[in-house]
Amino acid sequence: MISLSGINLFFGADPLFEDVSFLINRTDRIGLCGRNGSGKTTLLKIIKGFVQPTGGQISIPRDATIGYLPQEFHHTSNLSILEETQKAFEQVMELQQKIEEINIQLGTRDDYESDAYMKLITDLHETEDRYRILGGYEMEEKTEKILKGLGFLQEDMQRSMSEFSGGWQMRVELAKILLQQPDLVLLDEPTNHLDIESIMWLEEFLVEYPGAIMMISHDKTFLDKITNRTIEITNGSIQDYKANYSKYLILRKERREKLENAVKNQDRQIAQMERNIEKFRAKASKASFAQSLIKKLDKIDRIEIDPEDVSSINIRFIPPPRSGKVVVNAENVSKTYGDKQVIKPMSFTVDAGEKIAFVGKNGMGKTTLSSMIAGELECKGTITLGHNVKLGYFAQHQTNRLDFENTILKEMENTAYSSDSFTKVRGILGAFLFSGEDVEKKIKVLSGGEKSRVSMAKLLLEPINFLILDEPTNHLDIISKEVLKIAIQNFEGTVIIVSHDRDFLQGLTTKIYEFTPLGIKEHLCDINEFLAKKNAASFREIELNKKQKPQEEKKSENKQQFDQKKQDDKEIKRIKSALTTTEKRIEDLETELKTMDEQLLDPVFYAKISNDKSFFVKYDELKIELNKEMERWEGLQLELEKNL
Repeated sequence: MISLSGINLFFGADPLFEDVSFLINRTDRIGLCGRNGSGKTTLLKIIKGFVQPTGGQISIPRDATIGYLPQEFHHTSNLSILEETQKAFEQVMELQQKIEEINIQLGTRDDYESDAYMKLITDLHETEDRYRILGGYEMEEKTEKILKGLGFLQEDMQRSMSEFSGGWQMRVELAKILLQQPDLVLLDEPTNHLDIESIMWLEEFLVEYPGAIMMISHDKTFLDKITNRTIEITNGSIQDYKANYSKYLILRKERREKLENAVKNQDRQIAQMERNIEKFRAKASKASFAQSLIKKLDKIDRIEIDPEDVSSINIRFIPPPRSGKVVVNAENVSKTYGDKQVIKPMSFTVDAGEKIAFVGKNGMGKTTLSSMIAGELECKGTITLGHNVKLGYFAQHQTNRLDFENTILKEMENTAYSSDSFTKVRGILGAFLFSGEDVEKKIKVLSGGEKSRVSMAKLLLEPINFLILDEPTNHLDIISKEVLKIAIQNFEGTVIIVSHDRDFLQGLTTKIYEFTPLGIKEHLCDINEFLAKKNAASFREIELNKKQKPQEEKKSENKQQFDQKKQDDKEIKRIKSALTTTEKRIEDLETELKTMDEQLLDPVFYAKISNDKSFFVKYDELKIELNKEMERWEGLQLELEKNL
């Protein structure tokens, strides 16, 4: 449907993309992956037409439509939520206005028998037919259905866009794209601003979506549920895998291992040829033979492996000063917005060294309570920080607090109040993968992940013993999330984390605050125990509890799943056994052919068998058999991937 051919993009002399080519087909579900700053967002913008490549060509059919949801969005609309969303029906709204105008004219005229009046009647019927065909009569119903799926309540529909945060405004933009149903949907981190229930709804919607999808997401479960193809950006080029994220990781590892083995084999062959060339080129009688080997060596197509990007951020919190035993003491605290009580009256303490997770739906008060504890939001009751508590707060929209006109270095220096901190700035930036000229980049040109890294780097400028992290993994790539997790595990201070990322929270916290419509419940356990209590494997299943089947049906379903898994395991075992046999035969054939190749390079041996056709017949037969075994191996590999 859409093709990219030989795309190049340079920033100054530095290439971001070099000779990138791939097709997007009508039913593709593509996950775009790569390290923060590798160019994922830029590639989406190139496809949408917001960024022009330095070279190459993009071919888009004339009638193809593309919807794009950016990673960050700032609305200035004062329309209601419903009105803003209905802008997706631009053509329908124009027809609706035309119908209203015609009806006004008909109501003010009395020349019922005139041609002009009859023409208005005809225009009205034709416009109403067109309005009906384009779904005008279902417009409001469809709009409300999608808005509710994305977490809006009925009473929100008539509220102004300006009353909602950037995250909720982003949901409106997403709703408009889904209503327009473009041929290709480009989504840049769509789950960052969604709670679990909305993520699940979006998953179901996108699974059934009739067009193509290309998305950037660091939610592994979300990617696995929706995508059937993964494009990896690394070192300015791409690798295309016909698999979802989890299978891509396996295939990527296998592909690299095969390439490494192929390179080793080729290097050995080249080394042998070079030795033979050196051996024969000095002898006059063998000079022509040496020249033929040189020509053969020049024709070899060298196998290349892209250098693997092994760089990763290095987060090490400065050893914190010792705080008192009680870090936070909250007495009868609550928070109300108008008539809505977000935090019901509660009292609690946070002790030194505790690592606590805040979990639950959006809108239940997780961020509100975090801001109250951090002293950034007033509340009823009292919240007191303990003796010698040094607080570091990473807000949910922390990147919005950066000065976008500053360079990375200037932003850090402005935060480094003490002379001791100034000496640490460049070292900390280097640990977060900002070195050399990178530190002179302005904040406004950074990707979402890079902005998050800058915000996190600022936390390390001063020693702190109490961390509050509100959705710290938003915009971070999967490797960076794991590095952050390890840093928090090793942090000697106290931590409160707001997150819905189960993989991130595993093994990280020992206490859970669950935010519910009835209030906040405390669970003295880690995330795995909490989920076990809920009889769920993930937060997604917690939200689906109301949809669970009766116990007997569930047992029957589990039995079927067990039997199917048993059958699948048996089939996988058979395929793996066949693969092992095939791989052994390929290895034997390659060894035998290699021996014959070496024999052919020996002039004495070659002279002996030059008139013996049996040697060459056997050689050709081995080549044919090797090709067949390779084809069989590829078929078995594909069969194995389907069954995994």
